[in-house]
Amino acid sequence: MNITTLGASGITCESVGLGTWAMGGWMWGGGDDAAAIDAIRASVDAGVRLIDTAPAYGLGHAESLVGTALKGRRHDAIIATKCGLVWHTRQGAHFFDEDGKPVHRFLGRESIFHEVEQSLARLQADYIDLYITHWQDSTTPVAETMDALLTLKRQGKIRAIGVSNVSADTLAEYLQHGQVDAIQERYSLIDRDLESSLLPLCRDHGVASLGYSSLALGLLAGPIDPARQFTGDDQRAGNPRFSAANRLRLQTFFQDLEPVRQRIGCSLAQLMIAWTTRPGGVTLALCGARTPEQARQNAGAASISLDADAIAAINTAAECHLSALD
Repeated sequence: MNITTLGASGITCESVGLGTWAMGGWMWGGGDDAAAIDAIRASVDAGVRLIDTAPAYGLGHAESLVGTALKGRRHDAIIATKCGLVWHTRQGAHFFDEDGKPVHRFLGRESIFHEVEQSLARLQADYIDLYITHWQDSTTPVAETMDALLTLKRQGKIRAIGVSNVSADTLAEYLQHGQVDAIQERYSLIDRDLESSLLPLCRDHGVASLGYSSLALGLLAGPIDPARQFTGDDQRAGNPRFSAANRLRLQTFFQDLEPVRQRIGCSLAQLMIAWTTRPGGVTLALCGARTPEQARQNAGAASISLDADAIAAINTAAECHLSALD
């Protein structure tokens, strides 16, 4: 598998990680806990060690599933989780309501100390490998937030520091106050703003880049039946990218890539994931899975290195068919 390093932390892992947002159930039409636990274990068994989660994924539910899945094998995995979306306090700015609870963006020092203990308990762990500010908080100075994270690192409760959903200016401010090992941002074949906004700064400062939604909420995982219905609180139900017309465009896009897929000997989803970690892309691709089969398929992408011809073919097909998705 292709191996990468999380910034200056010295933590090494495969170029594909498992994302657990959908496992929390919220905004994904519910979930199957037993299948989620099996998917986490299958991912680790397949060689993918970085498991990304967050308290906001089901108000702690996804973290608890990770803790259950990794019980007895904590050292087989690299756990990334987050802070800054809180429901234990009304401090900061209101962001959204989840299951009737108001969730606020808040990265105050004492709140971070509270959050890390809650996460450690749910994860059944005594340390977190990568601790990430989930969303940024305009009410708290970056210096205060970074001081709290550096304190947790000195205490051995976290090994590395990350930031997510951040602007280039705010990342630069974090870097003024200490080492940032990784960013985590949305990145896929149809979400490429990162290439001009944050990736150059990351390269200059030795910061790893973790791309989430590598398959664009499943849109790039392979052809989706235009008649398929997304129900309940599944966020894709109201997402214009998942319109019937766009799903038809995607079918043509994937047809154009069939010769590339066959030559490389991989699935379409693996092809899309491997594209995100090509030279010039992100350091690591985070891919959601809710079943063992999905987890194993995503893990296979970490063994794929695309040649220049494959990358060019993917880019050409995207320009031809995907530019109208938004």
